Amino acid sequence: MTVLITGATGLIGQEIVKQCHAQEITVHYLTTSKSKLSTEANYKGFYWNPNTNEIDHNCFKGVSAIINLVGASISKRWTDSYKKEILESRTKTTKLLQDTIIKHNYKIEFVVSASAIGVYPTSLTNYYEEDTKQVSDTFLGTVVEQWERVVDGFKTLGSKVAKVRIGLVLAKDGGALPEIVKPIKFGAGAAFGDGKQWQSWIHVQDLASIFMYVLQYQLEGIYNGVAPNAVTNKELTKAAASVLQRPLILPNIPRFVMKLALGEMHILLFESQRVSSQKIEDKGFDFTYANLRPALEDLLV
Repeated sequence: MTVLITGATGLIGQEIVKQCHAQEITVHYLTTSKSKLSTEANYKGFYWNPNTNEIDHNCFKGVSAIINLVGASISKRWTDSYKKEILESRTKTTKLLQDTIIKHNYKIEFVVSASAIGVYPTSLTNYYEEDTKQVSDTFLGTVVEQWERVVDGFKTLGSKVAKVRIGLVLAKDGGALPEIVKPIKFGAGAAFGDGKQWQSWIHVQDLASIFMYVLQYQLEGIYNGVAPNAVTNKELTKAAASVLQRPLILPNIPRFVMKLALGEMHILLFESQRVSSQKIEDKGFDFTYANLRPALEDLLV
């Protein structure tokens, strides 16, 4: 089997490539950097430039499935121009894939695309499942809604489609965790606001496994990419400090301080989404890291 992965060199993409190769699945990947092109037997790179609608259509040759992960990081200050980049790096790229498939008459059986739990409105009490109809009125809610709509365009090409709504990804060398633990390591760790906001986290290894599981069983529809046991921001901070054996002596960090520091992006620290993983579990998926402490011990110790 050969899959095409967009965003293969990113945090989640690298873990998925590793799991593909462990299952002897050949990977084609798209990159905007010609220096990252590789031509190994099971890992072949193809150039694209979505800004100019340029793509090497040979990336689709022999491919039966696409894992779509491409998208600019949301962890950079949200200027108006960068907000445009966040949106277009998800929607324009997806549209370019679809247009190229149509133009060259390729047949792709299955597409699994990244999405995000930022689509769910902030709430301290709701427990969100995939069939929730409400959409967050934040910038992220808008992005996810438009992104998922474009991804559904693959259905008109005869492909089965799945979307994985990703939560807070915990990984050793990237994503949020190194930033969360940095102040804790220096004895300056503290929860944000009242610390009661829910954080639906997932170990990067489990997240990659969900993508692989959805692909293997061709599970259509939306699946939440979160671990079964969400925690509050206060619990996350305390658990990380405990694993690192560091004290938490500072008061919580007020919202206005982070708003001054980060601008609109500060909502990433204060939005509260408690999200269910029951749907993917009901399909038979088993989490390696269902609870936070073992996940942190794996990544921090």
